[in-house]
Amino acid sequence: MTTETPKSERKAQIDALLLTLPGASARKINGLDAYFVSDKMFACISGDGIGLRLPVATATELQFSRNDVVAFQPGGIASTREWIQINCAEAADYEKHLALFRTSLEFVKTGRGK
Repeated sequence: MTTETPKSERKAQIDALLLTLPGASARKINGLDAYFVSDKMFACISGDGIGLRLPVATATELQFSRNDVVAFQPGGIASTREWIQINCAEAADYEKHLALFRTSLEFVKTGRGK
């Protein structure tokens, strides 16, 4: 039986990872802890995972090729095809996905999604 990390500790671990990315900032939006670059959201904590915005082709490929990636549905509401969610049991495991978080930040920062 595993012990769950309290939400505040989990968020602190995720903050420690994502806020090291150049230009990243954090704030709450619609009750979710979200991460921004150039005043645009690139990631947010939702349920047991972190949602992040990527090019549609990348997001689709990840959903079909990895069992820890699902469609991003904050509060049970479907979002756009650019958003996926990575689920990790331990917050420290998100470090393995740092390259994807960097890709998301750059994608949002450069405005390629518009």
